[in-house]
Amino acid sequence: MKPSVQISEAESAVMNVLWQQSPLATDDIVASLSDREWQASTIKTLLNRLLKKGAIKAQKDGRRFLYSPVIKRERWLIDESTSLLDRVFGGRVAPLVAHFSRSRKLSKKDIEELKKLIKELDDER
Repeated sequence: MKPSVQISEAESAVMNVLWQQSPLATDDIVASLSDREWQASTIKTLLNRLLKKGAIKAQKDGRRFLYSPVIKRERWLIDESTSLLDRVFGGRVAPLVAHFSRSRKLSKKDIEELKKLIKELDDER
């Protein structure tokens, strides 16, 4: 399943700001992304890309625009994770978990959370 809207890594940084709080003006978004050391023009370009994709909307507020997400974060996460599973792991979760376990990317906390999730899933069936 292909995500409904393709959002790049850089664009997702802008989306994360808007998912946390919106509507926001360009200056507020630039300030929120100050740790990235991006120029304001870069962020404006990202905003324009997201507008063209239909991922965000802009509302005129005097001489400025206020930006808000159109795409819900939860929907984007589902689309992205499904796309990754389909492309890389044939749509299966077990090979994904196996990959992370072999590369030691699972902490003890991760393993406990997975065990709890599996138990909950078993109890539901």
